Amino acid sequence: MDKEKVEQLKIQMQLWLNEAEEFINHIPPVQLYTAVGVVLFSFILLLIIRLFKRTTSNTIVLAGLSGSGKTYLFYQLRDGSAHQGTVTSMEPNEDSFILHSEEDKKGKLRLVHVVDVPGHSRLRPKLDEFLPQAAGIVFVVDSVEFLPNCRPASEYLYEILTKASVVKKKVPVLLLCNKVDKVTAHTTEFIRKQLEKEIDKLRTSRTAVSDADISNEYTLGVPGEPFSFSQCHNRIIVAEASGLIGEISQLEKFIRENVKP
Repeated sequence: MDKEKVEQLKIQMQLWLNEAEEFINHIPPVQLYTAVGVVLFSFILLLIIRLFKRTTSNTIVLAGLSGSGKTYLFYQLRDGSAHQGTVTSMEPNEDSFILHSEEDKKGKLRLVHVVDVPGHSRLRPKLDEFLPQAAGIVFVVDSVEFLPNCRPASEYLYEILTKASVVKKKVPVLLLCNKVDKVTAHTTEFIRKQLEKEIDKLRTSRTAVSDADISNEYTLGVPGEPFSFSQCHNRIIVAEASGLIGEISQLEKFIRENVKP
């Protein structure tokens, strides 16, 4: 571009600026301020909406004791098969995917980020890495071997339900009774009642909380009343599944209620 054209462009821009200034000067102040206010309000609203979308979590955390079948469920959700879920996990299984049952659906589907946290007591601290991002927590219980594991399962669930990262955000929890296809499986109602009884004993024995724990834990239930899941700050849902044979419809429903398509 030569100097003459540059000068012409400068002159034209100056004319536009003068016209714009003259136009603004003829606008009544009230109308001008209103227009500016509308623009600012629209900008702020758009910013809030975008921030909200960014911070909406799509993480579902699978927790529970070792052997409860979490890894079977993980692969059923992702692959529609439990072929890799035969060994106790020593590291979290973590992946983002469209639910296998939705792969043939048309339209835009949101990826679900599923984390299968190892249930071994030494590895449970890894759970704290994922709970702050959780849109939902699935606590898996072995319906067949429930009674021998009732106490440790209750202790683990108690720890989750009293964590500040879970209570403050009111993260929904699905209590998933797995392996219900087995003849010797206990009913979901029996499991729910037994867990409530054990947690009631735990909250009584843990009333003396040290100062170091107060900032990280919440008290469960209503003082003077037997504990029930309905008293929790979070929404607690009881459902059943069978990871081995792929009966996971109630689990998928919970996921999609908390991770919108």
